[in-house]
Amino acid sequence: MAEGMFKALLYVFAAAAFAMAEVASGHRVPCYFVFGDSVFDNGNNNNLKTLVKVNHSPYGIGLTRGPTGRFSDGRNIPDFFAELMGFSDSIPPFTGASLEQAHTGLNYASGGGGLRDETPYTTSRTFTYDQYADSLIRLYRSYLKSLYALGARNVAVFGVSKLGCTPRMIASHGGGLGCATEVNKAVEVFNKNLKALVDEFNNKLNNKFNRIYPDAKFTFVDLFSGQNLIALGFKVTDKSCCTVAPGQEFCVANKPVCTPREGYMFWDNVHSTEPANMVIAKAAFVGLITCPYSIALLSVL
Repeated sequence: MAEGMFKALLYVFAAAAFAMAEVASGHRVPCYFVFGDSVFDNGNNNNLKTLVKVNHSPYGIGLTRGPTGRFSDGRNIPDFFAELMGFSDSIPPFTGASLEQAHTGLNYASGGGGLRDETPYTTSRTFTYDQYADSLIRLYRSYLKSLYALGARNVAVFGVSKLGCTPRMIASHGGGLGCATEVNKAVEVFNKNLKALVDEFNNKLNNKFNRIYPDAKFTFVDLFSGQNLIALGFKVTDKSCCTVAPGQEFCVANKPVCTPREGYMFWDNVHSTEPANMVIAKAAFVGLITCPYSIALLSVL
């Protein structure tokens, strides 16, 4: 079992006073920080020493500026959140961002990133699903505590999507016939524990009456169930839109892509198309796939 199956992602919305920020800047929160992997990366890997780069065509084919380092044909989930919360532009990648830009938030997501320093890390001979999920949750708990200590007060924690239903996993673990059941079972174990962690942070008491995090709000975004919602609106949900070499994940540079792109759920063998990202972002914003708070409510609490 590779850790790539457990790429636990999180967003952080750190705000001191939402009301004053809305009057002064026109957006719902004063600043917005993003942490995660390639699903949320908006160009950081372009400026990092890594082989995981997508700064070439056909990535970004739906953007006027072309390839940006996003692992999609267009905008990703953080981009849509920024728009929904009233920001004039996307939150910039931290690599190369100015001090002025940092005042309204930065995107720290990096393709290939994960909870463990050694991601990707083969663990099938070391852990059961439950043991590995527990080890990741312990790391996640420590990271959330650190973020709280640094000032994060409104936090949206993203669960893992149905990785067994990506084109890559269908081909390699599902025999090309359907979703890889064992992969999805492992993801469900992790997601269950992650949601319990969110509940823990919302309810934990340091005595009978006082919450340890009284001024913080946490919400869980259920990407696993959200994928069912996405699939309803797309004709093709098991194949990539772009050309991917056998056994690979990413689009081959300058090769043909599907038409129309709007009918496809997956852009490459792992990542979603812009329309799919939009559906997830809007569903989370209004609370269809979140618990206990919608992103809209979380951003004004």
